[in-house]
Amino acid sequence: MTKWKILPVIACSVWVLMAAWAGSAAAGPEKMGGWELDGAYNQLYKSSERDRLKGVIEEVTEVVPLPGMSPGVAIILRDEDGDTVRVHLGPRFFVDPQGIGVRKGDEVKIRGAWAEVGGEDVFIASKVKRSEFEEFKVRRTRDGYPFWCMSPEELAAEKSGE
Repeated sequence: MTKWKILPVIACSVWVLMAAWAGSAAAGPEKMGGWELDGAYNQLYKSSERDRLKGVIEEVTEVVPLPGMSPGVAIILRDEDGDTVRVHLGPRFFVDPQGIGVRKGDEVKIRGAWAEVGGEDVFIASKVKRSEFEEFKVRRTRDGYPFWCMSPEELAAEKSGE
């Protein structure tokens, strides 16, 4: 492969690595602040409600999905129909707003699931894709298992595609 063909592959790999390792070791189960695998918020993600969105990011913002939870990161998306959608990405200890590589004005494709959180319809993301070679994954697409609840070994397996 020439260096110009391999460069996008490297960029994509770095993007996924940053997402997977952003804060996985930052919080043990006792410090997840409501983001636990068996917590009330995580139970709202239903694989049967999986969907895709496409639109333009209007804002990257902080969100506290349910009372008592630690802060998370969300984006406000203007979808193709012109509707505004709040998209939850994950806990702040895992999702670094500056490190995820998306910002206001970016056109993105998002996979995830619809949920009602605190009386509001929101989209809980599993993957945000900015281009063919840039994506940010926070959950397994097939079942919504959050990356921040995975062990380093499980994250490595996800990264390698096993």
